Amino acid sequence: MINENELKRIREYAELNNIPIMTDGGITYLTHYIKTHSIKNILEVGTAIGYSAIMMCSVGSDITVTTIERDEKRYLEALKNIKAMHLEDRIHLIYKDALDVKLDDKFDLIFIDAAKAQNQKFFLKFEGYLNDHGTIITDNMKFHGLVDKNPEEIESKNLRQLVRKVKDYKEFLIKNDDYQTDFLDVGDGLAVSVKY
Repeated sequence: MINENELKRIREYAELNNIPIMTDGGITYLTHYIKTHSIKNILEVGTAIGYSAIMMCSVGSDITVTTIERDEKRYLEALKNIKAMHLEDRIHLIYKDALDVKLDDKFDLIFIDAAKAQNQKFFLKFEGYLNDHGTIITDNMKFHGLVDKNPEEIESKNLRQLVRKVKDYKEFLIKNDDYQTDFLDVGDGLAVSVKY
């Protein structure tokens, strides 16, 4: 059972420290997807403070999550949160840049929620670890509504480049014939790519 008080504390910590965690709509969709597709083994790229890994594990006692985080402060906070939930035996936390990680397992689901500019690199790096007919879900496809905006309206050059990378990634998914991708208007926008 998930400790609701601990969950509330994690959400409050995220808000106070400006740490982006999944929206309620996004997490509801993700956990429902895991349940209805009998997903057991999950890889998460971008742990932050462990909130989504904990929520994914909450779906069933036979679910395991391998999750990767490169920011030391967030990694340590995630360790603390996972321990507080008594999920150390089911959530395997890796402190490393995801692009440098090598794994031995295969996964039913890969969840990408890390540096937006690297989405395509993450997809290409980790898709080899996906089981047949597995799914890759990417969060923040709307990027706080900026993806639908006219690029000229975005003042910051860095932000414009980031939005362009998210758009390029969307194009990459649309043109990728190995996957059927649906773009969902859930939370901050989800791409659900199912391997043929």
